Amino acid sequence: MEARKRVSNDMKKIYVGNLPWSADDSGLRDLFATVGEVQSVAVITDRDTGRSRGFGFIEMDDADADKAIAELNGREMDGRELRVNEARERPNRGGGGHR
Repeated sequence: MEARKRVSNDMKKIYVGNLPWSADDSGLRDLFATVGEVQSVAVITDRDTGRSRGFGFIEMDDADADKAIAELNGREMDGRELRVNEARERPNRGGGGHR
């Protein structure tokens, strides 16, 4: 059983943490594009303020993703040291709103 969640057969989803509050999709895309081809970018924002919540996700092909993780983990962005690693599948937290 494979422990990693795959976006598709040859894609990896990368978690990027410790983003500066000023981070946006285009800035994150520009940074990761220095390493390889970026398929998608999503900086997670607060629904009330619209400000970055300090993390996001990138999708890249396997080889570019591995290179990005190796080269960009610990890289500084606007004074903050990024945490870059392969995203883990989100655990099912239940819920559903039933009363």
